[in-house]
Amino acid sequence: MNIFIFNTYNRSSDTAAFILLGFPCSRDIQILLFILFFIIYILTLIGNGSIICAVHWDKRLHNPTYILLANFSFLEIWYVTSTVPNMLVNILSKTKTISFSGCFLQFYFFFSFGTTECFFLAIMAFDRYLAICRPLHYPTIMTGHLCTYLVVSCWVVGFLWYLIPIILISQLSFCGSRVIYHFLCDPGPLLALTCTRAPLLEFSWTLLASLPLVILFLYIMGMYALVLRAVLRVPSGARWRKVLSTCGSHLTVVSLFYGSVMVMYVKPTLGHDAVTQKTVTLFYSVVTPFLNPFIYSLRNNEMKAALRKFLGM
Repeated sequence: MNIFIFNTYNRSSDTAAFILLGFPCSRDIQILLFILFFIIYILTLIGNGSIICAVHWDKRLHNPTYILLANFSFLEIWYVTSTVPNMLVNILSKTKTISFSGCFLQFYFFFSFGTTECFFLAIMAFDRYLAICRPLHYPTIMTGHLCTYLVVSCWVVGFLWYLIPIILISQLSFCGSRVIYHFLCDPGPLLALTCTRAPLLEFSWTLLASLPLVILFLYIMGMYALVLRAVLRVPSGARWRKVLSTCGSHLTVVSLFYGSVMVMYVKPTLGHDAVTQKTVTLFYSVVTPFLNPFIYSLRNNEMKAALRKFLGM
């Protein structure tokens, strides 16, 4: 009889909701957090949307470098949208529940957009390498056809990378309170709620999460090592300023994104406490997309001119 009740509970609980604990604090602080994250979200949409519009309307920016940037900004809009709207609703909610399917859809899209961002940062580094180290061959190598192929490849690979592992995790049985000590459906807290540990699946997830981060980060660093070597051969102040204006912003974004993400996913996610998980995840999922439009336009005169033209300033 007890076995029958336990099996019935498992089958029925497979479709039950999870509780996203979010930010457990007083109501007044939760309202302040809602206002803060709402403002950041709106400014993120405006900032990245402005870059897309500036690139679209200014014909001087119709080249692979800015086309990649516009696509990256488009990705950032969806990346932040995969988590922040639900987080805002969750902050004001009394039940703080998310459906089983909603949780795993958020899980899939959040990590797919994040992986796609890793690939985009890599091809943007490749573009910078060609522009600085192979300037004469740049127009013949980085053609519109190759640019389109790279962009499509980033989206396809990013959305296929975690598909099977997430499906496998969704087939596990979840027990207990179903409370996720996070503001989104993250693999660490989710795997901690499974009825039985799945060490092979946990190891496979850690490996899959680490591979693109480590390999693509090393690739980006390799590209910039070649850029640095090329610049050192021509000791010119003007050349250094050009490199800083074209590569400085990208390196800053790479440092912010990879630095925070690798803290979480290069090591097993189950090894981090809830406060660390939420703090680091907030940084790379909310703060970084908010800062990126400012970083890419701060030292880029062409982008600043295009934005002023678009905004009528």
